[in-house]
Amino acid sequence: MAFAALLPVVVLAACTVGPSTRPAVVENDAPAPQERPGDDSEPAPLPEAEPPGPSSVNWTDCAEETREQLGDAARGDLSYECATVTTTLDAPGAPGHGLSRTAVLKAGDGPIPLVVVNDVDGEPGSVHAARLAASMPDEMLERYSLVGVDRRGTGASDGVRCIPSTDRPGLFDADPSEDIEPPLDAARTAGQQCAINLDDEQAAFDSWRTTGDLETVREHLGVEHLHALGHGEGSRVLALYAARYPDKAGRIALDGMPDPSDDRPAALGDVAGGAEATLDAAGEQLGRDLRGDVTAMAERLDRTPEFTPDGYRMTGPMALRAVLSGLAEPHRWRALADAVGAARGGDVGGLAAFLQPHLVEDQHAPARIDGTLATRCNDTEARLPAEQITEAANQLAQDHPLFGGVVAQELVWCSPWPTRSDEAGDITSDETPPMVVVSTATDPVTPEQGTVRAAEQMPSAVHVAWQGAGHGALESGCVAEALSGFYLDGDVPRDGTLCPA
Repeated sequence: MAFAALLPVVVLAACTVGPSTRPAVVENDAPAPQERPGDDSEPAPLPEAEPPGPSSVNWTDCAEETREQLGDAARGDLSYECATVTTTLDAPGAPGHGLSRTAVLKAGDGPIPLVVVNDVDGEPGSVHAARLAASMPDEMLERYSLVGVDRRGTGASDGVRCIPSTDRPGLFDADPSEDIEPPLDAARTAGQQCAINLDDEQAAFDSWRTTGDLETVREHLGVEHLHALGHGEGSRVLALYAARYPDKAGRIALDGMPDPSDDRPAALGDVAGGAEATLDAAGEQLGRDLRGDVTAMAERLDRTPEFTPDGYRMTGPMALRAVLSGLAEPHRWRALADAVGAARGGDVGGLAAFLQPHLVEDQHAPARIDGTLATRCNDTEARLPAEQITEAANQLAQDHPLFGGVVAQELVWCSPWPTRSDEAGDITSDETPPMVVVSTATDPVTPEQGTVRAAEQMPSAVHVAWQGAGHGALESGCVAEALSGFYLDGDVPRDGTLCPA
């Protein structure tokens, strides 16, 4: 992902909120924004990007291993330091129960920390921040260092490891629109194992408690306000943080937001539609009939599953899940297209690489599906009975023939999971400072419709719409210009700003 790749280097402006001499590169002809709760009240002022006080984080050099993880995406002139911060696990029904380690990585030497939070099922926040910093313009890195946070249960933080490795593929390898029982059995097994292995900590892994981790990180960093950038589903964590700690919320931008609607099947329908549109956009960019290749590949693996290098069967639904994972990373679209082509011929090794982080634990992080399952199921209250899941899955498959049945797997995952016993938190607050919420017209993870609905619930949200494709909009020079002005000069973009593709 390129942040401000097209952004010219300009002289640093003062840190105060006020007029800027930056060129107006954004278009402001978007439709008028919808009224939101609290529109009749003035938002809190945008905090200054103040230098931090003394930090209690014990940073150690981790440049070698970070560059090894990033490969060609690493930037040789950047410093990378890692640390862990002790946080409170705070399981429901047992406040203060146990301690946990939250892993953080600092990329760059800028004096002001800019905290980065990623999707729970994406690469760990530490890696995402290091990758993002590699494409940041010098003017941003002179002011800010990026501090990636591995959310509780993920990455190098105390990870969730509760599903046996032999049971993880079952969550991905069946289509509930064809037969509800196999994925339901897999979900029951995963839920039972997590209940046993996590015990009374099972409900402690959620987005609301992750905001508490961020507050602890802020205190250890020695900053009065948390300046932050959220990506995809990670944006929801920062929106919850700003609502929970409005007096500590700094300059916060949210690059994509999940749909806050309680209508989970409808939200997943948008995801499937966004994924299919992204597949077409990727194919157009690469000059290939990617939709045709993916369809033919899935049909072949439906008839004759192949074994991956890790020893599990690559079925049609599992292959489509791998494609969904690859579509979330535009810098890997060419590799994804090549892997799909190879899988059509029976070689599924390249495709398996897109699923491996979700299913297989490595030296850097636990398998992502464990933390994803715990967080998503603890974050949601709705549990549909099997007959309603079947009906919804059938409708999804009918409306979105390529990905509808696959995203319907997520309706099954949480069905045996216990419902939360406390409040899930709220993204709505009249006391938060302005936050920039960026939507992407064609996004396979956080579709534009859901991001807009989330922004409409946030009184201080300022919506910037990018008309491009991919998961996240930081590749847009227009969006990057708007966010650089926001972070560096305190310039809040006009609500309804439209950025061309």
